[in-house]
Amino acid sequence: MLKQKLQQKLLQKLSPQQIQMIKLLEVPTLQIEQRIKKELEENPALEEGPEEGEVPEEDNEEEFEGDDKDKDQDEFTLDDYIEEDDIPEYRLQANNYSKDDEKRTEIPFSGGSSFHEYIESQLGLRELDDKQKILGEYIIGNIDEDGYLRREIINIVDDLAFLQNIQTTEKELEEVLSVIQDLEPAGVGARTLRECLLLQLEKKDHSQPALKLAYSIIDQYFEEFSKRHYDKVIARMGISESDLKSAIEEILKLNPKPGGAFSDPFSKIVQPIIPDFILEHSEDGFDLHLNSRNLPELRLSSAYSEMLQSYSRDKGNKKEMKDAVMFVKQKIDSARWFIDAIKQRQNTLLLTMNAILEYQQEYFIDGDETKLKPMILKDVAEMTGLDISTISRVANSKYIQTHFGIFPLKFFFSEGLQTDSGEEVSTREIKRILQDCIDNEVKRRPLTDERLTDILQEKGYQIARRTVAKYREQLNIPVARLRREI
Repeated sequence: MLKQKLQQKLLQKLSPQQIQMIKLLEVPTLQIEQRIKKELEENPALEEGPEEGEVPEEDNEEEFEGDDKDKDQDEFTLDDYIEEDDIPEYRLQANNYSKDDEKRTEIPFSGGSSFHEYIESQLGLRELDDKQKILGEYIIGNIDEDGYLRREIINIVDDLAFLQNIQTTEKELEEVLSVIQDLEPAGVGARTLRECLLLQLEKKDHSQPALKLAYSIIDQYFEEFSKRHYDKVIARMGISESDLKSAIEEILKLNPKPGGAFSDPFSKIVQPIIPDFILEHSEDGFDLHLNSRNLPELRLSSAYSEMLQSYSRDKGNKKEMKDAVMFVKQKIDSARWFIDAIKQRQNTLLLTMNAILEYQQEYFIDGDETKLKPMILKDVAEMTGLDISTISRVANSKYIQTHFGIFPLKFFFSEGLQTDSGEEVSTREIKRILQDCIDNEVKRRPLTDERLTDILQEKGYQIARRTVAKYREQLNIPVARLRREI
């Protein structure tokens, strides 16, 4: 049965300029230079240099049919612009950043030949028949960046049969895999950490007692070793504590992620951090400015402006004039939008950073972390009148240069916790105390989460054990049992 009904729906409209500004807001200084260069190359109505005056808006001497339609097409809804996985989730009291932020690297990378190409080039030097080469290339394609083969062999058999119509067996694949596991870096193609360590130890000199013992420990007592149950290893192998210590020293020299040890000329090259803000401190106060570096001044092309006015005055062929005017107008509008978006970006960056500077003024005097106040995205949003998502975009991948170092903007955000005296302190201070305690612990008897909780409570920080465990995990510090050394 068909039904008709009226429905009101509220949609947020984004103009092209707003879309440009949102995109540009996330881009750090290093990439904004490339973005401006690209725009200059693609749009002839955009030029470098100081502004000579704004291009006047058209007086609509002749209105062409279809202009209103074009204006409608220049508007987009939020759904048109932002994909589902691009919408950040904010837990304002617990987490300042979206899940997507965790996926982004703090420093951009550039690389030469890939890790997989390096392995394939070695495989090409081995004596393999045509089928084995195909199998080998498929196996290498399933090796992850850490150097591990995470997919089960039986599943690869099925993949080859269904996707490439290649019939093979687990035995055939195992034989080819053994060839791959003999390539460099040592440990590549392993399916588990245990196998990865054994592959590396197999290539070492077993005439040395410590290396021979290390192989036996990983081969026979890997579970006990990984859980730091050293007493069980000593008792079951009938060795001394000094023997075990020598073997552990050899094991610690191994690489649990062989793909990460990919050396030049194939390794990823880390580019230096380019700060987006520069903060200078003197007796007169703070001086905050954007790092303009090689950012050129932008202006609208006077030649295109004159061209537009000329076409508008020309009363020749209406269709040809319409096409010419629409083309030139589109280029000028695009250039104007881009210039305005860059200006809005700079203004928004400065507005946000000035708010952070005002909020954390005591910290910026000398960089004393104990003076960092609890601050979340919502605090800065309320100070600036900007949306929380805008603050998040500004804070992401941006850095500030101070007289005591270069820091990511995310560094200045943290939750708050009250002490016994009622004073609110940043959780960053709690984490610093935890780190200090663990750095100075006796490694034979590492501090448990319960003991760390007691230490903090003795210092006046009323905190639960589960919270201590959460902060420890955020610091990437393993539990006490896994920190134990002999």
